[in-house]
Amino acid sequence: MLDIAFAKSALPKSGALVLLLEEGGGPDSPTGALWQAADAATDGAIGRALAAAEFKGKKGQSATILAPGAGLSRVVAVGLGQLAELTPHLAEEAGGHAAAALQREAAGTVATSGLSAEQAAAVAMGAVLRSYRFDRYRTTEKADEKPKLARLTVLSDAAKAKAAWEPLKAVAEGVFLSRDLVSEPANVLNPAEMAERCGALTKLGVKVEVFGPKEMTKLGFGALMGVAMGSANEPRMVVMHWNGAGSTGRRAKAKPLCFVGKGVTFDTGGISIKPAAGMEDMKWDMGGAGTVIGLMAALAGRKAKVDAIGLVGLVENMPGSRAQRPGDVVKTYSGQTVEVINTDAEGRLVLADVLWYAQEKYDPRFMIDLATLTGAMIISLGHDYAGFFSNDDELAQRLHAMGGATGEKLWRMPLDEVYDKQIKSDIADMKNVGGRPGGAITAAKFIQRFVNGKPWAHLDIAGTTWSSKDAPTVPKGATAFGVRLLDRLVAEHYES
Repeated sequence: MLDIAFAKSALPKSGALVLLLEEGGGPDSPTGALWQAADAATDGAIGRALAAAEFKGKKGQSATILAPGAGLSRVVAVGLGQLAELTPHLAEEAGGHAAAALQREAAGTVATSGLSAEQAAAVAMGAVLRSYRFDRYRTTEKADEKPKLARLTVLSDAAKAKAAWEPLKAVAEGVFLSRDLVSEPANVLNPAEMAERCGALTKLGVKVEVFGPKEMTKLGFGALMGVAMGSANEPRMVVMHWNGAGSTGRRAKAKPLCFVGKGVTFDTGGISIKPAAGMEDMKWDMGGAGTVIGLMAALAGRKAKVDAIGLVGLVENMPGSRAQRPGDVVKTYSGQTVEVINTDAEGRLVLADVLWYAQEKYDPRFMIDLATLTGAMIISLGHDYAGFFSNDDELAQRLHAMGGATGEKLWRMPLDEVYDKQIKSDIADMKNVGGRPGGAITAAKFIQRFVNGKPWAHLDIAGTTWSSKDAPTVPKGATAFGVRLLDRLVAEHYES
């Protein structure tokens, strides 16, 4: 992870300098203190270069000046937009732009004149998130091809900014854990290995329970076990407990929060096999579980004052000789039966057993599940929003607001009863698909039958778990979508 330091504002004598500048502001503006000093030290070279580049300080605008003088290797100007409209998310994006511009530098300094200590910490957060890189399998990459940035000094009120940074750093570590898991190839990260990695959370104070095939068969997890039948890699369910509410007071009496993740470590589609093109992407069909694991690391890492439980159902969906067939009927942990019409609609079967277990065992305040569930959601919303469904308006409103605040944007979809008829089975309580029309909705309606009336939300993150291009705080690849969103939800609404 990129090393972050905080220091008092002063023009650095060497290296790279990033100036965060507000739109329309000049050297005398709140963000222009170091701009003025740097411009004077370089005999006006910075001002002339920014004028030539028509830099106006607009949100997301940037300009780079190489070897401007005064011992500086480069100066990067990053626009903040209007300072009065600078949200934590926009400050993070500015930090991300800064980190991207400094990749060829070993170290850099970011001037945050005019920003609060909390905003300066958000800039650091964005820089760290943008610096993520999964390179453990690169063996021939040359040194000059690798990013060099290892340390970033943020100029601010050092003590206050560092205090604001500490919980953000824990969240960033949770994001990195999630991205690591989702990036791993499926020949490395099978269900057993993923469960093993969950065990590392015990170092943060998380209690981890692992259920194997024997335990889940005894419980009656017929839906989850049915998905796993065709694979030589045995399934797991992992339950992670973070008990941060304390033993006394109002928090101690509150019910826990439950987060549930779909963890299909590779999805061939089973007997209903997928087309070959693009099937390599199905290594990240465990993205929902990856988010839940990263979230639990974030909550524990920052010592969140809440009791939270993360449950992940981990399976591999393969077309082996023992694989379940289209037309099979499975009995779920709830006692309800499902006719499996399509074995590629497996994630909802995994969630069915885990969600029923969660509500029955823990009686939570709410349950939120995350799953790379349907291609239909990608068709509906593309890759910029995740679709979500909820049976509780207050929870839905809070999720929507937190999505906007963190940039992990959500759009609420309908849960009307009219869609139930599409999953009616002729021989069982329900079937696992309802046809192409409204495919993401009928999948959510299927899952809703296993929440038993508990406040619940289902996040279909099929379009947002993996990015094919760089974004300000999310480099190409695994996104960890949902970790920051749900951490913010907990922090703002369930710790006070």
